[in-house]
Amino acid sequence: MQSRGDGARATNIIPFVSDDGWLTRERPALICFSHLRWDFVYQRPQHLLSRFAKSQPVFYFEEPIPTDGAEAFLERRMTKDGVCVLVPRLPAVGDHATADAQQRRLLDAFMAEQNFGSFMLWYYTPMSLAFSSHLEPSLLVYDCMDELSAFRGAPPQLVERERELMSRADVVFTGGYSLYEAKRRVHVNAHAFPSSVDVGHFRAARADQDEPQDQRTIAHPRLGFYGVLDERFDIDLVADLAAQRPDWQIVLVGPIVKIDPATLPRAANIHYLGSKSYEQLPAYLGGWDVALMPFAMNESTRFISPTKTPEYLAGGKPVVSTPIMDVVRTYGHTDLVHIASNAKEFVTEIEAALKDAKDSNAVRAKADAILGEMSWDKTWEGMRDAINRAHRARVLDASKETTGAAVTRLDPSKGSRAGKTASTPRYDYLIVGAGFAGAVLAERLAAGSNKRVLVVDKRPHIAGNAYDHYNEDGLLVHKYGPHIFHTNSDKVVDYLSRFTQWRPYEHRVLAQVDDQLVPMPINLTTLSRLYGREFTADDAQAFLAARAEKVDTIKTSEDVVVSQIGRELYEKFFQGYTRKQWGLDPSELDKSVAARVPTRTSIDDRYFTDSFQNMPLHGYTKMFENMLNHPNISVMTGTDFQDLEGEVQYDKLIYTGPIDEFFKHRFGKLPYRSLRFEHTTLPVENFQQVGTVNYPAEATPYTRITEYKHLTGQQHAKTSLTYEYPMAEGDPYYPVPRPENQELYRRYQALADATPNVVFVGRLACYRYYNMDQVVAQALSTYQQLQQEDAARSAALANAPAAVNDDEAVYARP
Repeated sequence: MQSRGDGARATNIIPFVSDDGWLTRERPALICFSHLRWDFVYQRPQHLLSRFAKSQPVFYFEEPIPTDGAEAFLERRMTKDGVCVLVPRLPAVGDHATADAQQRRLLDAFMAEQNFGSFMLWYYTPMSLAFSSHLEPSLLVYDCMDELSAFRGAPPQLVERERELMSRADVVFTGGYSLYEAKRRVHVNAHAFPSSVDVGHFRAARADQDEPQDQRTIAHPRLGFYGVLDERFDIDLVADLAAQRPDWQIVLVGPIVKIDPATLPRAANIHYLGSKSYEQLPAYLGGWDVALMPFAMNESTRFISPTKTPEYLAGGKPVVSTPIMDVVRTYGHTDLVHIASNAKEFVTEIEAALKDAKDSNAVRAKADAILGEMSWDKTWEGMRDAINRAHRARVLDASKETTGAAVTRLDPSKGSRAGKTASTPRYDYLIVGAGFAGAVLAERLAAGSNKRVLVVDKRPHIAGNAYDHYNEDGLLVHKYGPHIFHTNSDKVVDYLSRFTQWRPYEHRVLAQVDDQLVPMPINLTTLSRLYGREFTADDAQAFLAARAEKVDTIKTSEDVVVSQIGRELYEKFFQGYTRKQWGLDPSELDKSVAARVPTRTSIDDRYFTDSFQNMPLHGYTKMFENMLNHPNISVMTGTDFQDLEGEVQYDKLIYTGPIDEFFKHRFGKLPYRSLRFEHTTLPVENFQQVGTVNYPAEATPYTRITEYKHLTGQQHAKTSLTYEYPMAEGDPYYPVPRPENQELYRRYQALADATPNVVFVGRLACYRYYNMDQVVAQALSTYQQLQQEDAARSAALANAPAAVNDDEAVYARP
């Protein structure tokens, strides 16, 4: 096996978040307001808060329950996890205002008694603002695990209260990707943290164990569900399923909430076993043949990301679910999570799942591969780091408001800032972005011109989208999808070769078309496989010419393709893929999009034909570390350059981020397409024939699967894959090439041209899709321009008139 080869990071690279962050340093008390009872169902709040409780005081404030007494009081108890549960006990009251006032008095008395030096508030329900909004925490977190306003019986004030909570929150977490896409529009610091799984706990379901008494006598096959039975539970679906297959036993474990028990389906093969503890669930799960998720498709399930999906898989059970969006997006491509929309489809998918279940070892191996790196520990660690970053940003904002003239607001039109203290560090250049453009310019300015450079990046790492790392299994993977280096520029190769050795790699891509894998771009082999006969170059030219459609004026991507190869191949290879990738039909996209993928009348199956096709021998990140390892370069990751107000001085700014973001979206946002990457590791040496397989069909939610061992040449008993899902929202990856977008960019470009002491470089700053080598070439060219400007400035100063007195002399010479 190839060694991990992580190496020591360059000593001048400063991680933004570390173990000495605010949470570890001050150990603030965490006060959580929740609509869920701690002892009701052990789920997201319990998993997360019990981990926080290992290092700091955690208090869990539940919704009130009645008391027979005349006085309100706060009931307290400690859980085995070290969390102190607080339950307001209120005498019977007739209105919410009175109950809120009583809870506020109890909360205030508790806070006065504890006298916390530092505390943060953590909300699961916005309704708690009614009695807690007056508190002034060091940080406020909203962990939005569900869209509560869509639930049955939701208070009418909930939407307005959530709007207020969003305006107060320093950081927002969501329980799934669909919910994140909704909430990120209303909060700038939102993060998706889908619920994870305690793999060790639910893996106990795989072991031989005594059957629970109330399940022991139920016949097989058993189809099981555990969870709350409420308006999200599809009653009619379960009734129809039981009627269609009376030989199947449906086991339902969990409390009945917010629905009339009399409305639940009743049949000899439907078994309601009631609530069970978290500790008991693996024993019940272990006795099932297939796990079910029969959720209703309604507003209450639109944004849910069910925790039980990974729990069922950890228990080694195949799953059949209704098409909940986050389930389909996260697990729909696997063959262990079956998706069905009605009872008839459920029967079909359950039959397939029962067949799979006969080979329990295979099911468990596949389940382990799907779960990959999922764990509550990783979810908690990610949240902890986001909290530390949010706290630092809050402290910086507070310091700017209180230190007066010593700190001034950043003016993006000026490269340097006035009003600093003498101790504020000074740099010749502040470079925003540690990707190719920023790193190349940092290295050239530091090593070639002896400039002091500070590089900042809001991501927690260097290398931008090219960042790669070794996962837990020691496999080298690309975090943001495959990056294949190819170029015809000797100048670019010579420059990068200073920082890395290379390994030969020629990228090959297959596309799944007509139930077979064929080379992409289309070549003679592609045509032969699709049409079942051999093609020569002349045959192919004639074949394609006969199918090509005459297009008078080629304007769109559709025009490009149909004019070259005809509509049949266009629909097989381009139309569906483009619609997924861009969210637009090829007829709505500029012709430049399709022009990137040629058609060949040869057997050359390489995706690229450049003269230099190689991969960095030890990975991209190692190459970037070598590039930035210079005494004149400092690097700060995990922070936005706006957070440095008052902390550093600089003469010039080099900006590689989104140009519209720099100007605070003055003319509106420039449209981008984004991607979601799903990484998984499988316990097999190889998964597919080539590095990347494309899936042009619109019915397949992802566009391609990449297997990194083809790219890296690594020898390993396991293999790692990435599935790519195009998204409308998220990190900006691909500028959308339409005339109106280019016109909008030109307005921003005019602003950039008129902004002194700021240089805009790279994909995002230029709103163009550049290959990696093109970005390097642009950065090297920019460096030459900066050198020429420095030389001209030095010449002008040398020829300037002598200063007329000593005071002027201080300022007249460099």
